[in-house]
Amino acid sequence: MIRRHPRIALALLGALLLSFAGVIAANALVVISSSGDDTKDVAKLRHAQVALVLGAQVQPDGRMSAMLADRVSQAVALWRAGKVDRILVSGDHHRWAYDEPGTMRNALLAAGVPAAAIFTDHAGFNTWASMVRARKVFDVQSAIVVTQGFHMARALYLGRAAGLSVQGLDSDLRGYGGQGTKSGLREVLARVKAVGDGAIGSHVLLGPRIPISGDGRVSWGPAAPPGASTPSSVPQRR
Repeated sequence: MIRRHPRIALALLGALLLSFAGVIAANALVVISSSGDDTKDVAKLRHAQVALVLGAQVQPDGRMSAMLADRVSQAVALWRAGKVDRILVSGDHHRWAYDEPGTMRNALLAAGVPAAAIFTDHAGFNTWASMVRARKVFDVQSAIVVTQGFHMARALYLGRAAGLSVQGLDSDLRGYGGQGTKSGLREVLARVKAVGDGAIGSHVLLGPRIPISGDGRVSWGPAAPPGASTPSSVPQRR
């Protein structure tokens, strides 16, 4: 048993080094493959079918987090500059009281974007799902992806893996404190998963086709049933 311990230790060390190398390789692949395809300057972007706005946290009282608010602001800038024909907001709406796409849609409406130009994807539970559903459910061909810089490389990588022609508009309009730091660190492992999702084509929940060329209001979904808890029914903070 004593003689076998060094062998076990070496095997474990080898496995750790191999895993570490895999993480580095996956991150390098994602970052390098997307390098130079994003900008903070709206004017530098080519025209695309849609601004694809990826979801982020919504507060319990229905307010957008700083990251999400900045993504919506950049989408409005794209719309006003004539860079896109439609805006597709994609995020998590797994229960009535938590609605990322609906919250983004309402903010876009308040900013003057026409209702017919706003499409909502209520099953964009992660970045891969948002990209696959944009392509297969909404028939998107070209998109300007709107998200923060820490997330952009992975988003563009997965967009291409899903068959989209993509560019990126960075939405870092302010500092995000500890949340920004945590999100950046989480990306290291998220990029590894992204390579796997793109390689094997991980399963994504689809549904009826809603062509992006039509009226976005058909994608908004049903209203909440009577008595359901929704962001608007939560008491607002003072």
